[in-house]
Amino acid sequence: MSDKRFLKLSFSCAIAALAAACTVGPNYHRPPAPVPPAFKEPPPGEWKTAQPRDTALRGKWWEVFGDPQLNALEEQVNVSNQRIAEAEAQFRGARAAVKLARAGLFPTVTAGAAVTESRAAASRTGASNGTSQSGTTTVYQLPVDFTYEADVWGRVRRTVEENVANAQASAADVETVRLSLQAELAIDYFQLHGFDEQQRILNQAAAAYEKALQVIINRHDQGVVSGIDVAQAQAQLETTRSQGIDVTAARAQLEHAIAILTGKPPSELTIPPAPIGVAPPVVPLALPTELLERRPDVAGAERRMAAANAQVGVATAAYYPSLTISASAGFASTTLSHLLSLPNRFWSLGPALVATVFDGGRRRAVTEQAEAGYDAAVAAYRENVLTAFQDVEDNLSTLRILADEAKQQAVAVAAAERALALAENRYRGGITSYLEVITAENVALINERTAVDLRIRQMTASVNLVKALGGGWSTAELPAGGTLVAR
Repeated sequence: MSDKRFLKLSFSCAIAALAAACTVGPNYHRPPAPVPPAFKEPPPGEWKTAQPRDTALRGKWWEVFGDPQLNALEEQVNVSNQRIAEAEAQFRGARAAVKLARAGLFPTVTAGAAVTESRAAASRTGASNGTSQSGTTTVYQLPVDFTYEADVWGRVRRTVEENVANAQASAADVETVRLSLQAELAIDYFQLHGFDEQQRILNQAAAAYEKALQVIINRHDQGVVSGIDVAQAQAQLETTRSQGIDVTAARAQLEHAIAILTGKPPSELTIPPAPIGVAPPVVPLALPTELLERRPDVAGAERRMAAANAQVGVATAAYYPSLTISASAGFASTTLSHLLSLPNRFWSLGPALVATVFDGGRRRAVTEQAEAGYDAAVAAYRENVLTAFQDVEDNLSTLRILADEAKQQAVAVAAAERALALAENRYRGGITSYLEVITAENVALINERTAVDLRIRQMTASVNLVKALGGGWSTAELPAGGTLVAR
């Protein structure tokens, strides 16, 4: 190889070696978010602040409720739910996009074989002897082409950085969907058993009303009471039965919803009737500063912010010239038998530096668009942070208020039962009409159902608080960038 060729090859290799020396665009630093020093809403009396080594909400968070049937259903959500499968497929696609972007760091090498047949036009005046010449020429080629665009300004590396962040955001989305579905199943489960409890109360009431109706009919037949008492008792009984049918319909819909969440058709799941058998659990509260590390939706928003920042770098790199190194080598011959002989070899090598001189403001517009996208991602991230704190505060206040309301409701239930006993005694003594008994019975029934409804709301708020705290998830569970690039 001549000195000139050697210098050209050395120059090309040196430029390629400098490809990793410069990366334009802003380096990512997570912007500050509004984080309060403490939660405004004090936790209920039995609740506590999580300690650094507290593992109460690690992994299978639903186990804190201590319900074996709920545990079994939640396990099926992880395995069979189709929305989780969809989110995981989207993550695999995002992970493949990282590989696609990383491929830009490597050269492209192609090899092939070609046969070209051509015919040259006859010359009007011959060659040296003045005769016309024409004919058909066949050329056989075995070329190998090498093309490499040196990533001098970091465009490819910023693209890889962007896709890694997007893949991490997609992984956080999987956990967000998983946590949301797990919480939805737990809420449906406790509502279903709350309806079982209400159904029990209505069935007991209907049975009591049916006995009372028979007593009133007997008294009517004896001429003791009027037909109005019979009609009122009949109306009360049928209304209670109608309410029971309505609760049964609502329960069936919840059972169907739970079946879908576990990846089954509704016909394959039956949950036996039972009251809510557990109380709201004691869940350790995360500190406000830790909440951002435990919410997968906040982590996803933060990773999208990092991806938007990398996109600014990609747009900035377009202002700089691109360096492409091309090489080609192989064999070419007009006879197939001599194709692989040394005299028929060929090669070429050379770099090309290309810069855009004028594009009508396209690069500026793309850069401004990327910067605006980053600002929008920052705003979305901060909004996610605020929403996370709102979720915790909402459910803390709900639990505190419902605890006070449940105590008050217990007093109301006891008072309604005393009033009903007095009304029944007054009616048997002929002091009042049956309307007073019906009124007292309706008040007692409403108060009992309200107490059950409060219990359902307490369990729902407990689940929502666990969900607001991230369900024991942590940003440490996100796939590392190096892992995504290496796969």
